[in-house]
Amino acid sequence: MAVQAKMDQAQQRTNAAWIIIVASGVMAGLHIWKLAPALTVIQNELGFSLLFSGVLLGVVQIAGMAGGLAVSLLSEVISQRRTLILGLLLLVLGSALGAVAPSAPLLLATRILEGAGVIMATVMGPGLVRLHAPIRNLNMAVGWWAAYMGMATFIGVFSTALALQHLSWHLWWGILAFITLLPIPLIFKFVGADQPSGPAALREAARRITITARAPRVWISGLIFGCYTVQWMAVVGFLPTIYEEFGLDPVAGGLASAVIGGLNAVGAIVCGALLQRGVNGRTLLFTGFALMSLTSILTFAVDYPPGLLLIQMLCVGLFSLAGATIPTTMTRVVVDLAPPGGSAPASMGLTQQIFNIGNFTGPMLLAATATLTGGWNATWWLTTFFALLGASLTLVLSRWNSPFAKAH
Repeated sequence: MAVQAKMDQAQQRTNAAWIIIVASGVMAGLHIWKLAPALTVIQNELGFSLLFSGVLLGVVQIAGMAGGLAVSLLSEVISQRRTLILGLLLLVLGSALGAVAPSAPLLLATRILEGAGVIMATVMGPGLVRLHAPIRNLNMAVGWWAAYMGMATFIGVFSTALALQHLSWHLWWGILAFITLLPIPLIFKFVGADQPSGPAALREAARRITITARAPRVWISGLIFGCYTVQWMAVVGFLPTIYEEFGLDPVAGGLASAVIGGLNAVGAIVCGALLQRGVNGRTLLFTGFALMSLTSILTFAVDYPPGLLLIQMLCVGLFSLAGATIPTTMTRVVVDLAPPGGSAPASMGLTQQIFNIGNFTGPMLLAATATLTGGWNATWWLTTFFALLGASLTLVLSRWNSPFAKAH
């Protein structure tokens, strides 16, 4: 029986399995990024302020802020694969209800429902990739998983900007709900079922999660991740709005924003390759935070004339590219931070709860900063502060015998 179990597990380790898991993560990310290029259209139709726009962009992260550990417990009981599928179904429901939302508060409620779907899919992703990817391709597969948000940004922002030239945002929300159903049969076909603990083992699962939640290293890893997400989500989330104020038409602004988001995916894949070659994770984190600070200063502190807007786009593109080193490195090592007797899914769940606070607060902090200062030029104050904080926390974590050296 033991030999058969090992054979079954080996059969599950296929490239098709982890590619479908990554594709599911991209699909979940689309529902985050479909809003940014549609924000001005929805704002004009439903009538709300710039600050409420920041809330609408960030509210999808509320479930992630509150439910990471709960989702990890759910996965212990019903299995990681079923939790992933349930997350996709919640995204379908949230997007379908959002398509018919007649007011801003109701749209806000559907975004919270979508957020529950996002957290279920994204908490499960890293563990399922590690479970199903062939060992020889593990770091590459983790790099591709870390790229899911960048890929979702590129596809979501550009496709939405293009679609809204011909369709209403209501119809586009409905189309995305239907598309989100497509990965589910592929998950059943190619992603092997993992064994749930079942309700009888609920107390033991809760004990492992409690042990994990008491581990300071897991909290620090989440804060490091959050110092990245608070910057990236804020800047990239408002890029279509910023470019529209600079006079770009929605399609051009959407394409520029999509490319910048796509560069994050490129950076994640490159970083995965560097980890595979043995580059130290701490070095990658320090480099990422330093370049995010520098490029954000060059992007926002300088008043570029219209003829030099391309230089500003290049700077913010480098901001997105360099920042990808942080989620890629942390995704690779966070499951190794679980203490003895703890739970790897809970380690990822707690980390995601913490960094989703950055996803949630980033757009609101940036909107508040822009409102108080009268423009986007002070954005670099926000990014530089969190880059310095992230670098400091990296130093703390590395001194606590973190598994950075094992990330290859």
